Amino acid sequence: MPKDSYDGPILEIDLLSISFFTRLREIPAVMDFSVKVMPGEAVGLVGESGCGKSTVALGVMQDLGKNGRITGGTIKFKGQDLGQMSQHELRKIRGSQIAMIYQEPMASLNPAMKVGKQLMEVPMIHQGASEREAFARALQVVTDVKLPDPRRILDAYPHQLSGGQQQRIVIAMALMSEPALLILDEPTTALDVTVEAAIVDLVKELGRKYGTSILFISHNLGLILETCDRLCVMYSGEAVERGSIKDVFDGTRHPYTQALFRSIPLPGADKNAKPLIAIPGNFPLPHERPPGCNFGPRCDYFEQGRCDAQTVHMAPVADSDRHESRCLKFKEIDWNAAPQLAEVKQKGAIGDVVLRMQDLKKYYEVSANALFGSSGAKKVVKANETLTFEARESETLAIVGESGCGKSTFAKVLMGLETATSGQILLDNVSIGDIPIEKRDTKTISDVQMVFQNPFDTLNPSMSVGRQIIRALEIFGIGSSEAERRDRMLTLLDLVKLPRAFADRMPRQLSGGQKQRVGIARAFAGDARIVVADEPVSALDVSVQAAVTDLLMEIQREHKTTLLFISHDLSIVRYLSDRVMVMYLGHVVELGTTDQVFAPPYHPYTEALLSAVPIADTRVHKKRIVLEGDIPSAMNPPPGCPFQTRCGWKSHVPGNLCETEVPPVRAMAEGHQIKCHLPDAEFAGMEPVIRMAAG
Repeated sequence: MPKDSYDGPILEIDLLSISFFTRLREIPAVMDFSVKVMPGEAVGLVGESGCGKSTVALGVMQDLGKNGRITGGTIKFKGQDLGQMSQHELRKIRGSQIAMIYQEPMASLNPAMKVGKQLMEVPMIHQGASEREAFARALQVVTDVKLPDPRRILDAYPHQLSGGQQQRIVIAMALMSEPALLILDEPTTALDVTVEAAIVDLVKELGRKYGTSILFISHNLGLILETCDRLCVMYSGEAVERGSIKDVFDGTRHPYTQALFRSIPLPGADKNAKPLIAIPGNFPLPHERPPGCNFGPRCDYFEQGRCDAQTVHMAPVADSDRHESRCLKFKEIDWNAAPQLAEVKQKGAIGDVVLRMQDLKKYYEVSANALFGSSGAKKVVKANETLTFEARESETLAIVGESGCGKSTFAKVLMGLETATSGQILLDNVSIGDIPIEKRDTKTISDVQMVFQNPFDTLNPSMSVGRQIIRALEIFGIGSSEAERRDRMLTLLDLVKLPRAFADRMPRQLSGGQKQRVGIARAFAGDARIVVADEPVSALDVSVQAAVTDLLMEIQREHKTTLLFISHDLSIVRYLSDRVMVMYLGHVVELGTTDQVFAPPYHPYTEALLSAVPIADTRVHKKRIVLEGDIPSAMNPPPGCPFQTRCGWKSHVPGNLCETEVPPVRAMAEGHQIKCHLPDAEFAGMEPVIRMAAG
């Protein structure tokens, strides 16, 4: 069927049910799920991990593995039922008319084959194109996805490209045969926010160019707002709300959708005055769903004997275009009522300086022949360049920047996992920067602790939760007996709001958010004074993020902890931090209070970072700045200003200062500094990146 001759729904999923069968039981993953994608339309699929989003996508691809089976309903592509097609017919459609882009680009690329050859295979297999035609098509698509030097890219192996470039190649591969439907499964989760902004722009632009319909799976409501026309919210295997972006964002009609919006840091949220509201309870396991409404046990509006007494079906919302809700009470709820706020917290007074870094440098020597097979000359990776800042008691200092900017390197030096090349780290005026962790005393080790990005990697899978916390107490020399340490461990579980019964559980029996709480309990086992939180919520669902960030703030208020919060999510940074340090290629390019950094004047890099952050609020207007090119290598940084190769303001600086001289650090106001050559008049004329519409 020609691609442009069909004007009905490109994808029509009707009352779809999918189950996975184990030796013990049938596990229903998706139930009575329906969604339509019209020609040229982008539909978002939103929900927490485990709600069935990816299962729906695999159902469309008819790729559910040995254990998965469609147990009810239909999936139609251009009016044809995919479930009734033979494997031969499906092979002709997959990759040609329906393409899928996965979260991890390397899952779709062959590491032993050059990029060009992998791209050329698509038209040669699906359309019978000649090698010459296929090469021309590959060159065109690589140019379309805005990759520099397309011929060099085609001649490269996947490992020679950055993560953002690999994802663009996967998008190019999906678009090679101009599919009618493109399924994107969390395609930007592993990417920096600036790369994410470029990929999102690219997907929208290519969708328009090729007339492709898009099913965009994400847990990020801000991304859905920026990319989609309509959305479908999923909870525990069911669609709970469907409608246009405007209807769902501005006229929410399901308690779960409302709870999602309340748990993400939108403009105006304040960790003390207007804290986020975490969704209570836990997501039900597929074989332990409650009777009636799946969301009932966690819902503010739950009514016993009604919400749990019957199956709840989707019902139309009056006066809206295809807006539906799976809630018995949506007509009775006052959706405009202000949420019942948790108690307003008092921010602890910020105390004396606890940590001071002075001109910290961290260089790594790498033998050039190990990298390039060339001469044995040494190459230097300049991971941190003259880092200078201080952090105070009870303060949250956020450190932001793209991958490779040196955030985690400085954290390793602070922890003693690496030693500084030069400069000083002073903890209570005692220098610790050149003391490796094995030579640090117990007090210093317990004073400076870390909460890691991935809670799955930081717990010992063969040791119970309680034992892991007691082990930390033993190392820190806390408690004179096993009984004392057990009491302290149970108190720590109380501190992170985990039931004491969890002490006997193994890590595999815990959810991601619960594991992260155990990591936090362990970090505070020795009454840590400085906690480095390295992307502590980026691997968690938005509903869990709110609970974990609130927990960190509560512990900080109680223990006067200094929190160094490393993140690329500027929405959470704005909500949590007292001060913000922006890093680029090892340099601190801007440092100031949160209010100073989020308002002009900005360093040009800060401006681009703010512009790239997806915000799930239809009232927000953003200036659009997409950075061209990739972050340079720390092994071969550009001369002059580290940001000059990507800077949109460079033409406003007279002469070639940006290319020849590292900019000086300039004081813009009390406590606010920027490292930039821009003239004062340009800074004075800068406009806000993020503006709220009136009303």
